[in-house]
Amino acid sequence: MKISREVKTAILVISGIALLIFLFNYLKGENLLDSSRTYYAVYDNVEGLTPSAPVTINGQIVGKVQNIKFKEDGSGKLVVKLLITNDFEFSKNSTAELYEAGLIGGKAVAIIPAFDGASPAKTETFLESKTKDGLSELVNQRLTPLQEKIEMVMVSADEAIRNINSIFSAENKKNLSVALAELDQTIVAYKNTANGLNKILAENQESLKSTLSSAENTFGNFSKISDSISQVDLAGAARDLQSSMNNLNQLLSGIENGDGTMGKFLKDDKLYDNLEGATKQLEELLQDLKLNPKRYVHFSVFGKKANQYDAEGNLIKDSDSGE
Repeated sequence: MKISREVKTAILVISGIALLIFLFNYLKGENLLDSSRTYYAVYDNVEGLTPSAPVTINGQIVGKVQNIKFKEDGSGKLVVKLLITNDFEFSKNSTAELYEAGLIGGKAVAIIPAFDGASPAKTETFLESKTKDGLSELVNQRLTPLQEKIEMVMVSADEAIRNINSIFSAENKKNLSVALAELDQTIVAYKNTANGLNKILAENQESLKSTLSSAENTFGNFSKISDSISQVDLAGAARDLQSSMNNLNQLLSGIENGDGTMGKFLKDDKLYDNLEGATKQLEELLQDLKLNPKRYVHFSVFGKKANQYDAEGNLIKDSDSGE
């Protein structure tokens, strides 16, 4: 059977179209001749994930990202289609984790298999999704507090510099220079004093030795005196003193109670009254003797009587007139 030119041309065109479709899908990540599985994951932000990015399980590449599109509910979330070409089966509770693939950027998806005994994940189903912090996020998390601390330190340093500038003003610098000059003079004077003291010590070294020797002898004598004092019977002396004090207390107690001559003299009211009366009589007697001495001492050749006077010394009776 002879095939016409038109049939050959048609077969060639159809084959070319089929090959073109196959190549186009292959470049998109779809292999029409392979029994691959398709899964979906939803992310708020894919952060640089691109189609054809690798999909891994435990670090092994098992597929690629087929396409990325927005979710149709208007939420702005992104649906990532994952094409798995490996026949490794994992649980439906497994997780599709978006992670940073390298230091220079780029994202990939890792399927974290769940070995929980659940049924295997079927094709065209959605997997639970999460995002792992990359190196840049970790660096930002570490650098943010450090940056805040650095800013605080810079503010403190700036304030300290301002305070230092205020301290080292022109007037303060002048005062500081004056203080340093006076300090230098003080140091020079102290040095001169120290030199003079050293000279005095050198000139009077023998006198100092003699003085120290005398002091040593004095301390030795004091030690001997202390030993002598320690040998004195202080306890006996204290007992004798206590005994004397007790006797004195007994004597004072007897006087207080009216015992003995001294006690009766101090405590007997009758004796006091008698002494007071006798004193009064003696005073009157002396007064009368003063006023009328001739009454007690009278001597007259002719028998003349003595004049009489009152207590004030006024004449009461004159012996010559007889009145």
